[in-house]
Order: sequence, then C-alpha cells, then structure tokens
Amino acid sequence: MVREEIVDGFQNAPHRSLYHALGLTAEEQRRPLIGIVSSYNEIVPGHMNLDKITEAVKLGVAMAGGTPIVFPAIAVCDGIAMGHRGMRYSLITRDIIADSTEAMALAHGFDGLVMIPNCDKNVPGLLMAAARINIPTIFVSGGPMLAGRVNGKKTSLSSMFEAVGAYTAGKIDEAQLRVCEERTCPTCGSCSGMYTANSMNCLTEVLGMGLPGNGTIPAVYSARIELAKRAGMQVMELVKAGLKPRDIMTEASFRNALTADMALGCSTNSMLHLPAIANECGIEWDLDMANEISQRTPNLCHLAPAGPTYMEDLNEAGGVYAVLKELAEIGLLDTSVKTCLGRTLGEAIQNAENRDPEVIRPVERPYSSTGGIAVLKGNLAENGCVVKRSAVAPEMLVHEGPARVFESEEEAIGAIYAGKIRKGDVVVIRYEGPAGGPGMREMLSPTSAIAGMGLDKDVALITDGRFSGATRGASIGHVSPEAASGGLIAYVKEGDLISIDIPNYSIQLKVDEAELAERKKTMEIRKKTDAKGCLARYAQMVSSADKGAIINRYA
Repeated sequence: MVREEIVDGFQNAPHRSLYHALGLTAEEQRRPLIGIVSSYNEIVPGHMNLDKITEAVKLGVAMAGGTPIVFPAIAVCDGIAMGHRGMRYSLITRDIIADSTEAMALAHGFDGLVMIPNCDKNVPGLLMAAARINIPTIFVSGGPMLAGRVNGKKTSLSSMFEAVGAYTAGKIDEAQLRVCEERTCPTCGSCSGMYTANSMNCLTEVLGMGLPGNGTIPAVYSARIELAKRAGMQVMELVKAGLKPRDIMTEASFRNALTADMALGCSTNSMLHLPAIANECGIEWDLDMANEISQRTPNLCHLAPAGPTYMEDLNEAGGVYAVLKELAEIGLLDTSVKTCLGRTLGEAIQNAENRDPEVIRPVERPYSSTGGIAVLKGNLAENGCVVKRSAVAPEMLVHEGPARVFESEEEAIGAIYAGKIRKGDVVVIRYEGPAGGPGMREMLSPTSAIAGMGLDKDVALITDGRFSGATRGASIGHVSPEAASGGLIAYVKEGDLISIDIPNYSIQLKVDEAELAERKKTMEIRKKTDAKGCLARYAQMVSSADKGAIINRYA
C-alpha cells in the first residue's frame, strides 16, 4: 500500500476527514507521509532520550518536505529484566515489535519509515519489520551510554554485575558496592560496552540501514541530535529514489555484517538476530558460515567486557566505518552493496580514518587472526552452540572438566553464590532454550557471579539459553538441539566429563553411546506447564536457536 491509495481521489474523502481530525492540513496530506517508529519509554535507560531523537527526526523530515507521523514500539531493558521471570519476555518482544510495526505501517499506508530503536531486541525487531514491510526506511538509534567511572577506571554494566560476585566473595565491602552502583551507569543510552544493543546498532550501519555514527555516537552528544535530523532528511531521498530495505539488505550485506561482527567482537546474540533478519529478507542462513568467516577475519576490537575500551572510545577512534575501512583494505568486504546514503558501501567508507590504533587494531596487528565469535559442534550440540571467543581467557580456550548440572538459572546462581562451584567445573544450565524456557533467558547473573568471584579463568558455563553481550569467560550458549527438544544436554549427569576445544570448534560429552542410549530410555524430558499467554504461544511456535529462534520461516 502507498499513501495515494488512502489519500487521493473522491473515494478517499473519509480517510482525509480523519487526517483533518489529526490536525493535518491539505498541504501536509499531499506530501509523503513518513512513519516515525519511536521506541521512547520511561523505564529503559537507553530509551528515555528517544523523545528528543524523535523530535529531531520529525524536524528533519519536515525540512526535507515530508509529513512526519509518530507511532510507538515497545522495548524491554535486559539489564532490569535480568535474573528473574521478566527475562523470559525479552527475546519474544523481538517478534512482537516486528508484528506490531508491520500492522501499524501497512494499515496506515506510509511512504517511508524512520525506525528509532536502541536496546537489545528492539533493534533486530525493527530491522525484521523493515525487511517485511519493505518501503523506504532508515534507522537512527538513541546511542550508547557514556562509561562509568569508579576509582579512576571506566566501568560498564557488566562491571556492576561482577561487583555483586566480588561482594559475595568478600573481595569488596558494602560501601564499595554502593559506589559501583551509583557510578557505573552515569547517563542515558544503551549500556556502554559492546553488548547486544550496541552490537546491533553497529551492525545496522554495516547492513546499510543506518547513517555513519549510528552505532557509536554517545546518547548525550549533540551530534546524536544532528544525526537524527539527517536521518529524517535522508529518508526523503530514499523515498524519491524508491530504495527499499530488501534492496539494501542483500546476502552480500549479511556476509559483510557477519565479517564486521567478528572484527568488532560483538555479542553472541547477533547469532540469533542476524539469521532472523535475513529470514525476513528471504535469505537462507547457515550457522556454519560464522566459522568460515571467522577463520579469515581478524578481531580488531576488544571493547568491554572483552577489554578496557568502550563505545565512546570506538566513536573517537573513527567508529564502525573505520573498522570497515580496515577490513575492506584486505578484501574482506563486498563494497559494491547499497546503503541508505544512496552510495555504495565502498564509496561511503572511502574517507573513514582509524584515529586510534589501540582501540581499532590495524589488520596487520589484530588481537587475534580469527574473529570474535565461534560456533562449536559435537555430540553435546549437534546443530551448534555459540561462544564469544574474544572474551575467553587464553587458558580456557581448551578445557575439560566435570559437569555441574542445574535445571534453571536460579539453581545455578544459588550454587555459585554458596561457593559450591570449584575450579575446573563445567556448569550446565538446561531447560532455558527458546521453547524450554520458554523465552531463552539471557544469563548475565551467573556468568558475572563466576567472574566476580575470580573463577572466570577456571570455570566454563554451558546452556541452551543465551548470554548477554556483557558476559565474558568460557560461556557457551544456544546449545542446539535444546533440552526441551531432546537434545543431549537433557541427558547430562552430575560429574560427566565435558571437553571444550574452542580453537577446533568442538564440544563433547565424554559418555559412551551405550550409557547415553540407556539414559534416553530412563530420563524424562521436562515440559513447562506453567507458561501462559504470549509465552505459551511462543513456546509452541519458535524454532531452535541455531535457526535464529524465529517464528515465521520465509527463506
């Protein structure tokens, strides 16, 4: 549907009467109608500034001759939802956001869209919607938070979760914990490390759907307001050119995004979201592609939690485009793909500059010759599992230890804080997958507890759930098939040896086949019986994690 179908002609006089009820003049009705999808709310710190971004976008659209019309999208703060039942509702909002945005956009016949997301599932949900609706669209996020400052050192939300573990272990006192609490998150914005929100906002630039700086300009900088105005103006150029999301987000664009993901050291959640967005574009996604691209892509950035730099540092160093320029110089990108700038990616990054080779390592001096994420396979994860390799201590890249088995995140956290986890253990948390959770909870609390107690170089954690981008250590998630689907993780017993070999992409449960066959006869697969409403519906419809935990399959 286009605007003319509901505005022009005598038969649409009733529609126009309702536009007059909105206070829209006849002149405004004749201009392109631009839907502005604002994710503003007052509970998510990364979204509390989106009212200002929205107003700036509206001004940009109006300056360029369009009529801006705002409608909302929801968002969940993963940090606030962490560690309790609220986290079951995080991943499912990705599909709710995509569905509701599709409904609003197509019911009202917009000529173009400006998506204003910022945190976690909000960004991929709106990217999915953009591909599905497929009218000219541009993204401008709310921007990252500035890093906190505690005892003269920069900090971020992952530091705060780890401080809880340090307090539990007696490494800091209550007064020190309070200082961390008050100084770790000093501004609005998406949390300041390379967590899920910032990962996806950066990849939005790589996919060609956001202007340069979209992923890195801090939320509190005036440059973010300028960017929003420019996005509002640029969507009008996209409308004139008829350039649509599926013209921009091609198979080559997704390979570029995965390459940049490896160089930046993005969140493992990107291995859920990129397949889901690609699916909406009708593009087949193979999880094995991650290792293929990782093998030839150097890891150039160690942003928190992998290292001591933050999004503000990446911005000062030249941002995402500076990283892309490094990758393009060694032929790792398809620079012929289109972008929302109306230019090819190669043209867009031509003047990019790496202004800080310690924040963005040059390709000849990377942190590692392989990318930040690895997909492991073996009998424990026949269809794959995912680890943020760039955030794993070297001594944990290869590890073998006894399984410590827990049926939920809460059970595991209780054991960790009670001091029941020992050096060398492999913590297994199951029945937290997309269907089994349901909702595939993100588990920053147990990984941070392990790190805060000083065990991150000695203990691995494996789950069919997922991890926050704020997680560090040998934290292996997305185990597929999940326990609720009869995956081998459902049959692990306390004390079983588990072998992890990240450099060789391997994960094995070292139990013989006869024993496993017997366990499958006697151990019952648990089914969640208390899920209601949208959680119950999600559990019935969702795919496995290796397919992106998607609801609708289009590719």
